[in-house]
Amino acid sequence: MPIWPATVPAGRAAPDSESIATAPKSVAGKPWVYVRNVSRPTLTVYSPKQNNTGAAVVVFPGGGYQILAIDLEGTEVCDWLTSKGITCVLLKYRVPNAGPSWDQQCGCDRDTRSSMALEDAQRAIGLVRFRAREWHIDPRKIGVLGFSAGGHLVAAVSTRFAARVYATVDAADQESSRPDFAVALYPGHLFDYARDSLARDIHVAKDTPPTFLLHAANDNVDGPTNSLSYFAALKDAGVPTELHMYAEGRHAFGLRRTKDPITEWPQLVEKWLRTIAIIAP
Repeated sequence: MPIWPATVPAGRAAPDSESIATAPKSVAGKPWVYVRNVSRPTLTVYSPKQNNTGAAVVVFPGGGYQILAIDLEGTEVCDWLTSKGITCVLLKYRVPNAGPSWDQQCGCDRDTRSSMALEDAQRAIGLVRFRAREWHIDPRKIGVLGFSAGGHLVAAVSTRFAARVYATVDAADQESSRPDFAVALYPGHLFDYARDSLARDIHVAKDTPPTFLLHAANDNVDGPTNSLSYFAALKDAGVPTELHMYAEGRHAFGLRRTKDPITEWPQLVEKWLRTIAIIAP
């Protein structure tokens, strides 16, 4: 379903040239597909067929704020979550660096501070809460999970929920956009290397939701300092948080199992969700 009733906020829609393509490199021996040039953000709701726990997770695929890894870090996540009795809400959100040349590795500066993705994330959480009864969801158990740039979006929506970053449009925007829990997997854009500190757009406070972090020490795309700095800020603010750092794994493995132990992370998340009482023991 489209998340906006008519046009996106402030007329920021990109030209309607959305497309799907297969990435040139495989992950765990299998190809993956991505979406580019999203101009009409949508939610896709995947409901568990049995043993519904009432919990829901809004998933933010990664892609460097250039594309969305829609199966590797999207639909495959929903297959796992629904098998555990958790409703998965896949958000296809707008990115500020959309374009056909994302995979040319230009090395140029990328915009990670645009409000477009955050607008879509805030709107999505409000919509899920607004329609919680219809979708058989407990409105007190709505979390977020994101990879890479989607991990930055997890942190952004976890720390900037006091007010919408867009003009409200309907009753769904009266619902809280605060996640009840958050999972950020190999997140990027959280550390400002020039300032040697957490990025200025991330404002951790004591009401930031409980957070699970996972990173590989040899991540050569979004280094582990991103998770380490966010973890330190969360702990300093008294926010319940759990960090798992592995020696190997690099970046962008999604849920696909490899020889690296880090790819067993879904079991860790399941245990953590039981620990914080989102799902039953």
